[in-house]
Amino acid sequence: MGEPQPILDPLTPAAIFLVATIDEGGEAAVRDLLADLPGLRRSIGFRVPGSGLACNTSIGSDAWDRLFAGAKPAELHEFPGYVGDKHQAPVTPGDLLFHIKAENQDACFELAMAIGDRLAGAGAIVDQTVGFRYFEQRDLLGFVDGTENPEGQLAVASALVGDEDAEFAGGSYVIVQKYLHNLDDWKALSVEEQERVIGRTKLDDYELSDTDKPANSHVAVNDQDDNGTVMRANMPFGSVKDGEFGTYYIAYSATPAVTELMLERMFLGTDEAAYDRILDFSTAITGTSFFAPPLAFFDALPDAPAPAAVADRESPATNGVVSHDGSLGIGTLKRS
Repeated sequence: MGEPQPILDPLTPAAIFLVATIDEGGEAAVRDLLADLPGLRRSIGFRVPGSGLACNTSIGSDAWDRLFAGAKPAELHEFPGYVGDKHQAPVTPGDLLFHIKAENQDACFELAMAIGDRLAGAGAIVDQTVGFRYFEQRDLLGFVDGTENPEGQLAVASALVGDEDAEFAGGSYVIVQKYLHNLDDWKALSVEEQERVIGRTKLDDYELSDTDKPANSHVAVNDQDDNGTVMRANMPFGSVKDGEFGTYYIAYSATPAVTELMLERMFLGTDEAAYDRILDFSTAITGTSFFAPPLAFFDALPDAPAPAAVADRESPATNGVVSHDGSLGIGTLKRS
């Protein structure tokens, strides 16, 4: 297995998530950025000793075809989106994901600015989210987030591609979503009712018993015995001025099928629940899928596609061409 990007490292106090699209004709500049990014990260990290600056870089399915010839991760595809009877998970644009993390925000911001400078004229940043650690890794609903993340060898098996796709072993499939919380409605609930929505106690972070845990609680719908395990690196974000408070959901997995099953159960329901009740208080506003290659990938990028292949893909006669207008409009959604 190739050495992975720092996917399994513990959460840091600070993070910035950048989602970018690639302009037509910007592929060469983006390839240069991807090749130079490890060096940029080292240079900035050296200037901020003790920051632990890291950047997990991931690439979307359509962007992969535009940037590289040859093999592609076996399960890399666009985020499917989901429409349930009451809630939906939209599909939003994104060719590149930069998950920047450090002990302090200045190092994250400096690397984010460097990436933005290099993308100028070649792509557009369509979403920037500044994440922060909130008390003992709680979300803005007040509950601890990520308690059930796998550990040890289970974490490796859950998050990283293995020999089943040997060329990309050590890589990871990534799904990101931004959720906005309705804190007014949430705070109107008693603590006991909030615990029934989540399926855990609020203060001590203990899972409720099967007797006390509703079938539509977040923990019950996302039961890892049913779904499998992923490595989540969720972070709170918010703006007091704008009244926006949310969770940036980011899941790394050895196969996107596990994360997608969790989202299907949340939005489309299970045999026991119509949907995950947390969605009554948290609304998904973005959704995008990527692949995070192992570290060695960036030291020797695959060849670029032949110009003729790119032209064929961009021809008006070609079906399924994806727009890269940089908007966050809702795309195709998967129906039950």
